[in-house]
Amino acid sequence: MSRLLHVDSGPYAPPAPARELTAVSADGARLHVEVHGPDDAPAVVLAHGWTCSTVFWAAQIRELATDHRVIVYDQRGHGRSPASPACSADALADDLEAVLTATLAPGEQAVVAGHSMGGMTVMVASGRAAFRAHAAAVLLCSTGSSQLVAASTVVPMRPGRLRTWLTRRILGSRAPLGPVTPLARRILKYGTMGPGSAPHMVEASAHIVHACPRQVRSSWSHVLDLLDLDHGVRELNVPTAVIVGTADRLTPPVQARALAAALPHCTGLTELPGIGHMTPVEAPELVTGKIRDLVHAHVQHNQVVSEESA
Repeated sequence: MSRLLHVDSGPYAPPAPARELTAVSADGARLHVEVHGPDDAPAVVLAHGWTCSTVFWAAQIRELATDHRVIVYDQRGHGRSPASPACSADALADDLEAVLTATLAPGEQAVVAGHSMGGMTVMVASGRAAFRAHAAAVLLCSTGSSQLVAASTVVPMRPGRLRTWLTRRILGSRAPLGPVTPLARRILKYGTMGPGSAPHMVEASAHIVHACPRQVRSSWSHVLDLLDLDHGVRELNVPTAVIVGTADRLTPPVQARALAAALPHCTGLTELPGIGHMTPVEAPELVTGKIRDLVHAHVQHNQVVSEESA
């Protein structure tokens, strides 16, 4: 099965990038990077989540690239970035720093949006020099900072050791996902999407997730299980918006509320009724709108101030 399996048409088909490049991380890992939109436009950097790829952001890329420079990259082992034995929180931060350095000019700032593991990437990178130099504002979508497996409601049981153990076994499974069948769609929809998600949204998400190699899926699940990024949240000293779906089983709203309470500069928490974990796919216009708002408030203003003081 192709690692780049995806839909070929519609809003979730990946648009062609203006250019592609390879960013090299601190340990030599090579990361596939795409740049969409005009070179002189305000910059947005999008970090996808566990088992996903640049394709996950297709709807945001399509809309934002008309007047933004949209930078997306495949997390190591995902999409077109080769797998690496170094799976760790620090590796996520190294990779984001490498992408920022490779795509943004010195002093240039961008809005950085992260979904799920991409949001965790932002949190672990919050104290890094390159992140602080380039991040003007942040959007955290459907993510959490600690106790991820214990908080998950994928297994419909009361919280406790048994539910945590079962959730860990499910998320860490090395079983192949196989082709995207009707049963596979139903399972993925239950675990990751809201009950009202349209069939084309489920189809797109299923193809993206099923394209992730099972070894990569399992390796990163163990990393996520052990993450404790509460300190990173407190160091995220830029304006930060938080989005979560009320039907999110992987990172439930309690996680987003904890983030909003701990962030030094939270610009707002948005809870989307009936939406699941795949917020950029399930609520594309809202997520895109939040990114636009952050750019307008924090990137364009910064550029105007810089020009006036020059």
